[in-house]
Amino acid sequence: MNNNLKRILSLVFLAITGSSAVFAQQGELRSKATLDDLIDYALRNKIEVKQAAIDKEIGEREIASALSGWFPQVNANGSMTHALKLPTVNFNGNNIVMGQENTTALTFQADQAIISPQLFQASKAAKFIRQQNNLNEENTKINTVVDVSKAYYDILTSEEQIKIIHENITRLQRQYAEANARYEVGLVDKTDYKRAQIALNNTNAQLKTATELRKYKYDYLKMLLAIPASRDITLSFIDQNMERNVLLDTAENLQARKRVEFKQLENTLQLQKLNTQYQKWNFLPKVGAFVNYGLNYRDNSFSDQFRNNFPSSTVGLNLSLPIFTGTKRIQDLRKSQLQEDRLKLQIENLENQIGTEYTAAMTAYRSNINEWRNSKENMELSHDVYNTIKLQYDAGVKTYLDLMTADTDLKTAQLNYLNALYAVLSSKLDIQKALGTVNIK
Repeated sequence: MNNNLKRILSLVFLAITGSSAVFAQQGELRSKATLDDLIDYALRNKIEVKQAAIDKEIGEREIASALSGWFPQVNANGSMTHALKLPTVNFNGNNIVMGQENTTALTFQADQAIISPQLFQASKAAKFIRQQNNLNEENTKINTVVDVSKAYYDILTSEEQIKIIHENITRLQRQYAEANARYEVGLVDKTDYKRAQIALNNTNAQLKTATELRKYKYDYLKMLLAIPASRDITLSFIDQNMERNVLLDTAENLQARKRVEFKQLENTLQLQKLNTQYQKWNFLPKVGAFVNYGLNYRDNSFSDQFRNNFPSSTVGLNLSLPIFTGTKRIQDLRKSQLQEDRLKLQIENLENQIGTEYTAAMTAYRSNINEWRNSKENMELSHDVYNTIKLQYDAGVKTYLDLMTADTDLKTAQLNYLNALYAVLSSKLDIQKALGTVNIK
């Protein structure tokens, strides 16, 4: 093998392995993934999103299959027969044997539709079927963005909660050491340090529960991303100030027509109107053209039957016009019109539901905002109260029970604040979904 050939093969190998590495890298979720990374990955890899993309491809195949009827339909029919006994006819008093013992026929025929209600409907429906598939994919992506965002914020809340619990454990360990030291020198009885031990044990148990719950939340996020539960993922919470993301323009007006569900139902109505038109087209005749060419071989001897061919060929038009079908066409037409009326009422009902959904989401958001602000203030106040009572306890003014009460109030305020913050972010996403403003690009 010469040097040039070796160099060429080396370059080809590097190109193949390099392109495979790039593809694998593009398909992987990078470490320390941000919320944008998660959403982008989910929109490419979530099972439901992939299924929606496949549904679009299936829809295109269905459209192509339906429209293929406009092309000439070419068929071949063949037969080979052997007469055990040839028929005999009487002609002018003479018995004459008709036909030959062995016959073979092969016919090719091409049919071309000219007027076909079914094909008219397929041509008109293609646009709406594509719209329907696109809207289904859009709806899947919207739900994906909302679900992944909520799961991310839920994990972020858990991380903050665990961080606070660790801080509480550190504080309680210090309190336990101080209470134990005071007991050993005889300043207090054993009640204080036992209370400290109880609080520390409870907080450690709380940490265990929060850690297990965080594991489940990560597994849920992996499920949304179509990542195996056995595979580890790491998230980045840099620049993810949840407080900065809580505000929302509440003055934006609701427009039900922007909702993907509304567009889906309107598209369904258009398809139903087309079906009504199809029922009217069924009163038209079906017209088609045909041309055929047949090969005919026959002989009394099987081995000699292919020596002579007696071909035939015809061309013409087909016309089919049902005159009376027992009122079937009329009943189908009326049924389709009633289904149109039902869909119009369904659209009206959906518009009312969207309005109610938006009102509920906005009410929840405003309520959660107030709760978050109140929880934030309570947390700051609890910090101040705890610090003050801690100084008073160290000075011997307050009892350990007062310190434990202040510590419990602080932990409760911190957890309430985190829960309220997550509730605000979650309800904000619900409002964006209700408004139809979720970004899926």
